[in-house]
Amino acid sequence: MLKSGKTFLKSKERFSRGLHASHFRFASLKHFIAQRLRPAGFTLAAVLLLAACLSLGHPFAATYLLFSFTLGLFLIAVPSAIVRRAKLEAKRELPRYATVGQSLRYTIHVRHLGRGRLKRAWLRDVAPDPRPSFEDFHHLREPGENTRNLFDRKFAYFRWQWLLIQNRLFVDGNSADMLDIAHSGHTQVTLSLTPLRRGVIQLNDLRVLLPDLFGFFQRCHRVTAPAATLLVLPRRYPLPPIELPGGAAFKNTGEASTNAIGSSGEFVGLRDYRPGDPLRQIHWKSWARTGRPIVKELENTFYPRYGLVVDTLCLSHSDAQFEEVISVAASFAAGIDTSDTLLDLMFIKSQTHRVSAGRGHERAERLLEVLAAVTPEREADYDALARLVLLHRDDLTSCLIIFNGWDEQRAGFLKKLTHQGILCAPIIIGLGTAPEGLPGHWLASGNIAQDLQRLRGKLHARS
Repeated sequence: MLKSGKTFLKSKERFSRGLHASHFRFASLKHFIAQRLRPAGFTLAAVLLLAACLSLGHPFAATYLLFSFTLGLFLIAVPSAIVRRAKLEAKRELPRYATVGQSLRYTIHVRHLGRGRLKRAWLRDVAPDPRPSFEDFHHLREPGENTRNLFDRKFAYFRWQWLLIQNRLFVDGNSADMLDIAHSGHTQVTLSLTPLRRGVIQLNDLRVLLPDLFGFFQRCHRVTAPAATLLVLPRRYPLPPIELPGGAAFKNTGEASTNAIGSSGEFVGLRDYRPGDPLRQIHWKSWARTGRPIVKELENTFYPRYGLVVDTLCLSHSDAQFEEVISVAASFAAGIDTSDTLLDLMFIKSQTHRVSAGRGHERAERLLEVLAAVTPEREADYDALARLVLLHRDDLTSCLIIFNGWDEQRAGFLKKLTHQGILCAPIIIGLGTAPEGLPGHWLASGNIAQDLQRLRGKLHARS
């Protein structure tokens, strides 16, 4: 029985590999045609095929004329696109950051090294290959795939299309203006693209599009250009005015007031000068009266320090909810004013990580850069994450925890922190409505922006 089960699994994997190879080659052919066939070319090909079919067995002069006319256009357009040439050098000028879902415009400096004048040409940055690996194709599932019919589940075409869409890094990438450059001439071209996923995008496939005389087809020629990278930050949601547990009030204006922890650095007395004291604290009148340097002693200032704990565990067949977790964490990382606070981002990626931003530390943009590169974990290790948080519990005012779903492991993690006296504000992202007795705040997957707006006022905390 065990041997037959292993044989079945192997045969299923072989069939899946064959499907993946078939879809892989078909997607390559489809991409090749789509790059070189313009919208008018699709129309011409459809009319040519229709006229050819109507001409079979129906000797109508109009049908033959239509077929001859479209065939003539085809025989002229294809060679005229093939013979077009362009030799270009280019260099991209990219901004430091981009954001998921927001259109980005950047400049490309182009130099024409070919013969004659280059006219009627456009530039396009081609996105990296979105075709999924066999492991992703074999293990991941399209949302709602179990509701499809047996044929669709067996041949998994819709799963393949879903994975292609999920793996696309950006759309557009085209220049709006037509190139018109003389020999050895130089120009600037503006391109626009819209990132679809966070992370680092490698731009290393710049093409010049050279259409034929009629605009049916185009030659897609690679341009010599150094590779460039673009860091895409996570999508961020607008936050309402909220008050974090433990004190500091966060407002949409970006203002934060220190809480009761520590003081405001007020004058408390005078003392003798010690090496290293700043000159601005010298009390000149006392120095003149006593004949020795006297400095003003100020009470030390402390700022509220918050922990932003991100749950990176994702065991579902789709990572859509995990991306919402990262977006919510990025919204708080960007929304909390770190000029008068400290913020510690803590998560697990192979091992525990802690990144701090605020006064005397990194800027808040550093937290967004880190979140842009975080990938989901497939094995739970909440004990290690709890040890990381507890290691810094004496410094933390409170912890904001972004959970990816809710189960006994996550409940145990939260209980362990609260039993150690850490003030925690859990935000849980899940499907549907909130379960009974759920601690903290529930954000329904797919409705994050609206649910975040309901978090007005002070966040609920557990201690």
